[in-house]
Amino acid sequence: MIKAAKIVFFDVKDHEKHYLQENMPAECECVFIEDSLQTNFDKNIAKVKNFDILSVFTSSRVPAELLEKFENLKLVTTRSTGFSHIDIDYCKTKDIPVVNVPRYGDCTVAEFAFGLLLNVARNINIAYENLQKGVINTQKYIGIDLFGKTIGIIGTGAIGSNAIRIAKGFNMDVLAFDPCPKKELEEKYGVRYVTPDELYAKSDIISIHAPSTKENFHMVNEEAFTKMKKGIIIINTARGEIMDTEALYRAILNGTVSGAGLDVLECEEILANEDQYIAKIDCLRQDCLAKTLINHKLMTLPNIIVTPHVAFDTKEAIQRILETTVCNINGYLSGDIVNRVN
Repeated sequence: MIKAAKIVFFDVKDHEKHYLQENMPAECECVFIEDSLQTNFDKNIAKVKNFDILSVFTSSRVPAELLEKFENLKLVTTRSTGFSHIDIDYCKTKDIPVVNVPRYGDCTVAEFAFGLLLNVARNINIAYENLQKGVINTQKYIGIDLFGKTIGIIGTGAIGSNAIRIAKGFNMDVLAFDPCPKKELEEKYGVRYVTPDELYAKSDIISIHAPSTKENFHMVNEEAFTKMKKGIIIINTARGEIMDTEALYRAILNGTVSGAGLDVLECEEILANEDQYIAKIDCLRQDCLAKTLINHKLMTLPNIIVTPHVAFDTKEAIQRILETTVCNINGYLSGDIVNRVN
């Protein structure tokens, strides 16, 4: 059992700080930094390089070259379910446990996905923005019903399962792809598991709920878009890396994709830290530079809604994140590590 530790929390908002201050063990020294890990790193690391525990959110990128600057690191805890932003291989070689927050947003993210879908399908944002300008043109707001449409769900874990439940509430037909089909979803909701190619070909709408893994990188790519129906709607609240940004942009321009709701993008961290990257343009990967330019293009298109990775962002989900983070840290201190992903 470890009685005390030095803990640094990055990506911390005020309301999170207050909860963590009140619920961390009194013996622990805690430092709270609003920046993401990579923002002002040289300045911030000077204060915490000898700390034991590093806590981050998905807005931080946690590669080996930053991790190795922590001289006494014993635990990395991410306040998210996904952990692709952390160099898991480095942590494994150094025997540093990485823990996450599983299942905090099962309904939260699924609900947001349908918020994006309804907005795109009914042109709600366009109608609202026009009315703000004193313009009403109902011809531009003609949308589609969800009733009777076929939705393809990629990934039927906890979030994808909730998306299926919501889809059936709209009387939609559901196709799904997942390497591990769930018989209970087939029985309860009439879900039909199919290959990716069949899902692409038969869906009117595709909603992505798969984890970011090496196998899923650019799963939705140029070839995939060529197999889709003309006018398909794409929703992505999972991870930006699952979909090829350049291929998506071309599919929008050629009319294959009629609309998209994107809460995640490739290289999305650059959008939140552009001044820093402009100052150090040489630290940008060439592919991320190109994707950032396309991301800016996407945000200007009327049929595309881009939100800044906030599908998780409800009071209830944040509370679950904080509670589990406290449990994860207490588990480490007591010698009983929970929610370890490596």
